[in-house]
Amino acid sequence: MTRDSNCLFCNMMAGTIPADIVHETDHALAFNDIAPQAPVHVLVIPKAHVVSVADVSDTHTDYHVLQAVRETAQHLNLTDYRVVMNTGAQAGQSVFHWHCHILAGRPLAWPPG
Repeated sequence: MTRDSNCLFCNMMAGTIPADIVHETDHALAFNDIAPQAPVHVLVIPKAHVVSVADVSDTHTDYHVLQAVRETAQHLNLTDYRVVMNTGAQAGQSVFHWHCHILAGRPLAWPPG
């Protein structure tokens, strides 16, 4: 699996930066966000370094990450939750390692922005 030694999330997977891990699969890692925007705010990332959803290839990384999102929500006994993916700095992506946010535990308004 490719990793970037300068990437915060890759370093979390390597164990050099601590993470509050919620769920793990062979292909993805889920951990609590350090600046939660809802009572439940979990990030799900691929174990391979992928910059954003725009860079997902045909290696089924997307399938494994979305499967991990579903499994993480089940593990947390969530029935109502929002999944968010930001692509690019202007869309709110601050760590350039593809990740999905799972938000739950309070009413989530629409539109979100």
